[in-house]
Amino acid sequence: MQGSEGDLLPCTGQGFFLCFCGRANSFFLPDLVSRQKTLMPSSLEGQLVVAISSRALFDFEEENRLFEQTDDRAYMDLQLQRLELPAPPGVAFSLVKKLLAFNQTGAAGVEVVILSRNDPVSGMRVFRSAQHYGLNIQRGSFTRGQPPWRYLKPLHANLFLSAHLSDVRAALDAGVPAAQVYPHAAHASNAHPHEVRIAFDGDAVLFSDEAEQVFQSQGLSAFQEHERANARLPLSAGPFKPLLESLHRLQRDGTEAMRIRTALVTARSAPAHERAIRTLAAGGDMSILLCEQYYDFARSLADQYLVMERGEIIARGAGADMDKNDVRALLAV
Repeated sequence: MQGSEGDLLPCTGQGFFLCFCGRANSFFLPDLVSRQKTLMPSSLEGQLVVAISSRALFDFEEENRLFEQTDDRAYMDLQLQRLELPAPPGVAFSLVKKLLAFNQTGAAGVEVVILSRNDPVSGMRVFRSAQHYGLNIQRGSFTRGQPPWRYLKPLHANLFLSAHLSDVRAALDAGVPAAQVYPHAAHASNAHPHEVRIAFDGDAVLFSDEAEQVFQSQGLSAFQEHERANARLPLSAGPFKPLLESLHRLQRDGTEAMRIRTALVTARSAPAHERAIRTLAAGGDMSILLCEQYYDFARSLADQYLVMERGEIIARGAGADMDKNDVRALLAV
């Protein structure tokens, strides 16, 4: 397969396709294909597509220091020397391994794509390392120094993960959800081997920046009044809402061996928090655990309620029965 500079060549069929752009051409790796037994879906539609930089997936810091101190030729020579040596896991390795575990049921729910500024030799080492660790990753684009973010939309990526802030910002500017992976994230992920935990901000992330614009232009009091007046009007979707929906589809159709837990972390306080919760609840396709001190608000939303005292459940029932069961009398506030 021959590609002109900057082309994005479609990757379909069985085995590994790597797209090397810029000064390199795309090519097929037959030695890896012969050992690959899984059919690669011809379409990414309906899947959670996560694009990740090679340095976020694997620890190439030593090789990168050589690149910064010398040139790309020395870097490529070192990667070629280490071609049969699996690269150590990187900061996002644990997260990727967990996400790919959702494919163990036979359904192709997650597709992980390597999107890297690296060269073809590094690309071969990346895929051999992935195979060594049992990571079923079959697609990759290696741009040899060119900005990788422009390949995100053709790949229909739901999320781009990188250890480098500049690439994350470029992806966000292109309208693709992206996140910087920090070194301590690997330790946090390892602490919960059977759970994927993702926390979202609210305004301008899960939701549109409509309310944020009111806050920025008119201040906190105007923001609170605006949200109180529109409490029952769901906020428009923000750039990360499709990612949240994909995660919930994955959880619904996924495996008992791996769970997804999502959280909303927001600076909103009462009464502005009501609109955010009602927006999430309006979808009707997710379970929401709400720890709420305002009785009337909780009663208006709850399908089921639990009352706890010193870590023990002292009352529970249907939300519609909260008044009948005199739940208000059990609350301290």
